[in-house]
Amino acid sequence: MKYNEMPIVFDCKGCRLIGIITSTQKQSTAAVLIVVGGPQYRAGSHRQFTLLARNLAENGIPSLRFDYRGMGDSEGDSRGFEELNDDLRSAVSALISSIDCVENVIIWGLCDAASATLYYAYTDIRVCGIILLNPWVHTEIGANSARLKHYYLTRFLQKAFWIKLSSGKVDIIDSLKQILSTIFKIVSNRLWHSKIMNAEATLSNDQTFISRMLDGLNQYSCRVLIILSGNDLVAQEFQQLVKTNRDWNKALSLAKVETSVIKEANHTFSSRIWRQKVNELTINWVSKNFILPIDKKI
Repeated sequence: MKYNEMPIVFDCKGCRLIGIITSTQKQSTAAVLIVVGGPQYRAGSHRQFTLLARNLAENGIPSLRFDYRGMGDSEGDSRGFEELNDDLRSAVSALISSIDCVENVIIWGLCDAASATLYYAYTDIRVCGIILLNPWVHTEIGANSARLKHYYLTRFLQKAFWIKLSSGKVDIIDSLKQILSTIFKIVSNRLWHSKIMNAEATLSNDQTFISRMLDGLNQYSCRVLIILSGNDLVAQEFQQLVKTNRDWNKALSLAKVETSVIKEANHTFSSRIWRQKVNELTINWVSKNFILPIDKKI
C-alpha cells in the first residue's frame, strides 16, 4: 500500500513544533503518535521511527512523529521527559485534526518516552492505547542489580569467557574487583534504601518518577502493550522492578496489559530483524484492538 508523508507545524504554548504525518488513502478511526525518547529527533536511531511510520501506513495505520519543544527542529527550551504533557496534548490534537475520521490515538514511546507516556495517557480520553518499549525506570540500585544478574553472572556461563580465561586474555583480579564493587554498591544502596523507607512512605506517589509512572499506569483504563529487549540493561532493570515490586507486578498482571520480549534485541532494536519484529508486534496489536484495516504487510 502506498503512503504519503506530509510535514506539519503546530503550536505548543507559543512554540512551533515540527512533525511528519504519514498516511494512506485508507480511512482509520485511530492513529499512532510516535514519541521521541532521549536526545534524538523524529527520525529516531538508525531511522527507526521513520521506518515504523512507513510500515504502519503500508498497513493502513496513519501516524505522526514529531520533535517536542527544544528537540530537533522544534522551538522552545529543552526539557526532560517529566515535562512533556503539554507537548503530547498538542501533538494528539494536531494528529486528530490533520487526518479525516481519526478520533483516537495510540501513543508509542521508547525508553523515557515510554515513561512520559505513562505520565500523560490517563489524562487524555482520546488516548485509546499505549505502546511502551523498554520503559526508563533507572535507579542506582536497580542498575547495579541488573548488571550483576544479566552481565556478570551470564558471563560466567558463557564458553567464550572460560576460553579467554584459560588463555590468559581475562584479568581475573580486575574482573573480581568489578564484581565485588557492584555487590558492595547493591548492599550499600539497599541499606540506605531501608533507612529512608519510613520517610518515603509519608510522601505522595508523585514524589518519585517511578511512582508517578506506576500511578499513571494504574489510572489508565485502556489497553497497554509493553515490548522489551532481551539484551538491554534498561529493559532488564524494568523487569527486575516488576519482579521485586509487588505493586508493579500487580499492575502488569492486569488483563489490559500485554508484554512481549524480543530475545537478543538491544535497546534501540538496531537490526533489521529486530525492527521488523517491533513493527509486526505494533501493527498486529493495533489492528486487533482498534477499528483499523485488518490486512497487514510486514
